[in-house]
Amino acid sequence: QVQLVESGGGLVHPGGSLRLSCAASESIFSFSDMGWYRQAPGEQRDFVARINRIGFTDYKDSVKGRFTISGDNAKNTMYLQMNSLEAEDTAVYYCYAAKTGNIQWGQGTQVTVSS
Repeated sequence: QVQLVESGGGLVHPGGSLRLSCAASESIFSFSDMGWYRQAPGEQRDFVARINRIGFTDYKDSVKGRFTISGDNAKNTMYLQMNSLEAEDTAVYYCYAAKTGNIQWGQGTQVTVSS
């Protein structure tokens, strides 16, 4: 079973940046796609961004132009670069990896945007 470990969350002021990492226990080429969801207090887990094996990317409308998803095959790691952060981006961010119908989730990392 693949292990996913997120890091990079924290407290940042509005307008600031963070880069989240999701380190996988195996080659990220083995997954059909990987991505990020987030869950704010009292809300459902919500799609943020995804990237597939051939590099196709997709984003939630509200993060387009601010967030960038990418992968580093040599490091078995996926990233989410988040710029121009807003208070509404505050949530626990979860990475996932999908393969042959199975989806694995990381443990989550807290992102708080506050002045």
